[in-house]
Amino acid sequence: MIIPAIDLIDGQTVRLYQGSYDQTTHYTQTPFELRDLYAKAGSGVLHLVDLSGAKDASKRQLTLLKQLMLDATLPIQVGGGVRSEQDVIDLLAAGASRVVIGSLAIREPELVQKWLRIYGGDRIVLALDVSINAQGEKTLPSHGWIEASNITLEQVLDGFITAGARHVLCTDISRDGTLQGPNVELYQELAAKYPQIQWQASGGVGNLNHIRSLRGSGVAGVILGRALLEGKFSIEEAIACWQNG
Repeated sequence: MIIPAIDLIDGQTVRLYQGSYDQTTHYTQTPFELRDLYAKAGSGVLHLVDLSGAKDASKRQLTLLKQLMLDATLPIQVGGGVRSEQDVIDLLAAGASRVVIGSLAIREPELVQKWLRIYGGDRIVLALDVSINAQGEKTLPSHGWIEASNITLEQVLDGFITAGARHVLCTDISRDGTLQGPNVELYQELAAKYPQIQWQASGGVGNLNHIRSLRGSGVAGVILGRALLEGKFSIEEAIACWQNG
């Protein structure tokens, strides 16, 4: 499915380039306008990211997120700064179909595994951002994209799968925001190795051919951000491309 993304800072629609708050682009479309546009076109899921809350827990945009989910006509998955079980509870209570958990899954995997067992694999998405090193290893930065780690994707996945994980959003950091194309080989490898996971591909999609390249990769969904906001193609064209080629 096609999963449009809306990244939010102080209530505004933005995009970061390769995760850097120093390289932020602001867009004129409001999150409510985009939500309704994407829903009307038939998007499968909407992906919301609270970047204010991800950077500073005291600036979480829970009120805005509640408003966006209140009368939404499509499922919404929400992430950004989820640091506690109360955050998970709050977002699910606010109307989230799934809560997206990133950095915490790397720093405290046992805790997130516990939540998976409590709330179920259909209510949680693991956001695992990959930095591929010179040896070809898929390492996972431990705090957003700021702090490097030697932990690999494969090292953490087995424990999460045992705990019931079903959805993983995987971003190749080097591709994010570049519009230069997704890392198709990465997703082919992951989907073949872990077929029980519904993979969401994120990073690099800049044209319809990039979407076509992911159709046979085994991923369940494609996250689209900057390309939609900058009019590289429409949400309708993206959905038609994913469904029909």
